[in-house]
Amino acid sequence: MRVSPLILLAALALTACGQGEKADAPPAAPPPPPKDGTAPAPVALTEARLRQVCRAGVAAIHGQPMEAVTLGAVREGIVDATWRAPVDGGTRRAQCRVDGDMIIWKPLDRPDEAQNRWMNEAGDPLVRFVLRDAEIAITTTLPNGTTSTETYPVAVEQEEAA
Repeated sequence: MRVSPLILLAALALTACGQGEKADAPPAAPPPPPKDGTAPAPVALTEARLRQVCRAGVAAIHGQPMEAVTLGAVREGIVDATWRAPVDGGTRRAQCRVDGDMIIWKPLDRPDEAQNRWMNEAGDPLVRFVLRDAEIAITTTLPNGTTSTETYPVAVEQEEAA
């Protein structure tokens, strides 16, 4: 009888092997396509288009008019942006980049350095864009599923000059 419990324990131990692999969360599914049925923006944007998308994205994220957002340098696909803080009139700063049809931004002026990170983790709002002729639509989806869409005009001469 002593052999039976030992064999049973060995069988249970072997059965448990590999259970941790199954318990891990599956890889994150790609975000759902925009609900308006339009195709996502191209992966590679010209620098001028990247600047336009980031200006509109930062404006939508922070509740600013698009013309209030000033863009700085573009380095390795990352755009620097500034705007006036609505409460104290100081300057707010962020960076923006594009991944597919998603706008990913990073604040640069939060007091806790750990909060100055790219906003692309679980629990962060999902910000997408769609380019349509002379406008950019920015759709923000909050973690609770609430969405809002802002549309910004883009003049053709702005595209060429930027």
